[in-house]
Amino acid sequence: MELNLRPREECRFDAVSLGEIMLRLDPGEGRIRTARSFRAWEGGGEYNVIRGLHKCFGMDTAVITAFADNEVGRLMKDFIEQGGVSTDLIYWKKTDGIGRICRNGINFTERGFGIRGAVGCSDRANTAISQATPEDFDFEYIFGKLGVRWLHTGGIYAALSEQSCKTVIEACKIAKKYGTVISYDLNYRPSMWSAIGGLEKAREVNREVAKYVDVMIGNEEDFTACLGFEIEGNDENLKELNIEGYKKMIGKAAETYPNFKVVATTLRTVKTATVNDWKAICWADGEIYQSKEFNGLEIMDRVGGGDSFASGLVYGLMTTGDAEKAVNYGAAHGALAMTTPGDTSMASLNEVEAIMGGAGARVKR
Repeated sequence: MELNLRPREECRFDAVSLGEIMLRLDPGEGRIRTARSFRAWEGGGEYNVIRGLHKCFGMDTAVITAFADNEVGRLMKDFIEQGGVSTDLIYWKKTDGIGRICRNGINFTERGFGIRGAVGCSDRANTAISQATPEDFDFEYIFGKLGVRWLHTGGIYAALSEQSCKTVIEACKIAKKYGTVISYDLNYRPSMWSAIGGLEKAREVNREVAKYVDVMIGNEEDFTACLGFEIEGNDENLKELNIEGYKKMIGKAAETYPNFKVVATTLRTVKTATVNDWKAICWADGEIYQSKEFNGLEIMDRVGGGDSFASGLVYGLMTTGDAEKAVNYGAAHGALAMTTPGDTSMASLNEVEAIMGGAGARVKR
């Protein structure tokens, strides 16, 4: 497997993400509907990946996003800076006092427990990033003059608006022009696509983006909904994973998009909100690699687990070029991220590698 990464000395950033970052308001152990106080975090599908690449894996990263220029936007900038991710590429959009021109997204998230599943309630229409154009960011400058080794973006950002569909395609075109490796998480959300054309629009946009992608991430639903591929012979036994069926589906995808170097997905069996079985698989060079299995994994907060998988996968691919090692970095990092609150990872590289090596949960003194 050859990803042809640009040399580090040629690039200002190891990796950047393009996507929305929301203010997450978390009622802790309680419910959104009865809360009297919330803990504030930052989070977003694309951002969580790039933050993990810096905070856990030590890479030099930045976010390409936009905020309404108000106090909430400045709070978001402060959160991002606390995570060590560069805010140099943020576009600040003027707004009025009540968000008619544009606003910043909010995501209320409760964690779930036992038989009560996690719940998310987002408020993200008309945000600054949903309106942003390629000219707001100057992708020629970012990928050409500054230099970026890896771009991560995804279907959540693409689904925000008609404009974000256009912007993500243009970003991928220009990144590819300058030799930046691109990863993309399909992350299909029917409710988000419904306002801008539904399934038909999702397929139109994602099929266009897929032409530029090197590392495609998504589960079986994502590949079916976004790209039109299906696993043959699968039904309710899907969570047990029909490896041969999955391999055939990925083979079809790779034939259609020969630019795919790696395809990866997580596999989660939800026993309760707080106990899941968790593993991941990765396709590269015609072979399927499966990660270590985390059966009976105890979950504190499942939000961001898939994003932390993606950041571990990207780190493994960038530093080792070995798909089997990369999928194990991803699975271990995702598992650790779900043992702490918030969207973003609090794990360290040493912890990830210890889990990969079979370390237990004994107290460390």
